[in-house]
Amino acid sequence: MKLTTKVTELLDIEFPIIMAPMFLVSNEAMMRSAMDSGIMGCFPSLNYRNEGEFEGILDNLNKYKKENNVTGNYGVNLIVQKSNPLFVKHLQVCIDKKVPFYITSLGSPAEVIEKAHSYGAKVFCDVTNVEHAQKCYDLGCDGFIAVGQGAGGHAGPFPLQLLVPSLKKQFPNMPVVSAGSVATGEGIVSMLAVGAEGVSIGTRYIACPEAGVNDAYKNAIVDAKMKDIVMTDKISGTPCTIINTPYAKKIGYKQNWLEKKLSTNKRTKKYFKLLIAFRGMKRLEKSIKPAGYDTLWCAGQSVEMIDEIMPIKQITEKFKTETFETLAKLKRFSAKEVLA
Repeated sequence: MKLTTKVTELLDIEFPIIMAPMFLVSNEAMMRSAMDSGIMGCFPSLNYRNEGEFEGILDNLNKYKKENNVTGNYGVNLIVQKSNPLFVKHLQVCIDKKVPFYITSLGSPAEVIEKAHSYGAKVFCDVTNVEHAQKCYDLGCDGFIAVGQGAGGHAGPFPLQLLVPSLKKQFPNMPVVSAGSVATGEGIVSMLAVGAEGVSIGTRYIACPEAGVNDAYKNAIVDAKMKDIVMTDKISGTPCTIINTPYAKKIGYKQNWLEKKLSTNKRTKKYFKLLIAFRGMKRLEKSIKPAGYDTLWCAGQSVEMIDEIMPIKQITEKFKTETFETLAKLKRFSAKEVLA
């Protein structure tokens, strides 16, 4: 089942879903399943930090894409701010391996755009407001990932029903992908209705056999409701959504006065943010391993609509079926019936 939009044409995929890059969750098996399912699979470069790992997965994905009749594609998410010590190295590896698609987060995408465009790759930028989008637009990005309320991980402050149309109003020719609170085909259609040409979905794809996280995390996604999702800045220093587990309550959701001071002081903020990010990464790593007990799990409010663990292909086929069923249902409404 195909659904053609600006995003599918630009990214060479069959259906306008981006499997969102998820720190410590996204892996090679998930990328292969995404490509097989006709969607875009993305993973954070920081999921591969040991020597040779990142180069290895890119070689494997390029080979898989070349040798198999896939209808989807893959891409890499780069954290472009100074707190990422591997950015320069990982970007160069991506250029050498000719990664077809990039998502940039938390900084200026200028260098990524320039180098990716040198061989025809596309770059979409995470944005949470029109002002940030304008900066990315001026640098020549190919599209926006509109990160709104309800998203897992680093969520935005505005509802997507306003953020997406505002981006389309300001940048009418720029493809916009909505990110946040979608776990059904009805949700996909709702985002298309307000102007998005695609959707970025993360949380729903955590509850799948391909994800390398422990079963407790996957079951927590199934069991949690939207009221169980809270915002914390204790993990990375940037507001991030997590499941409100006993461990999350124990460590708290807000930085203390000293942490806030060190995060804003000109002399200390760069190094302290590196420390916070490293400490948060280690906490998350402990929580996703088979014997993990800290239960610090990122997730979005779409957990409300997730009821079971399913393979990626099955999840995606369900999205496609629900999307076309919803579109058909809407076509049956006449203007007279709606107004009545």
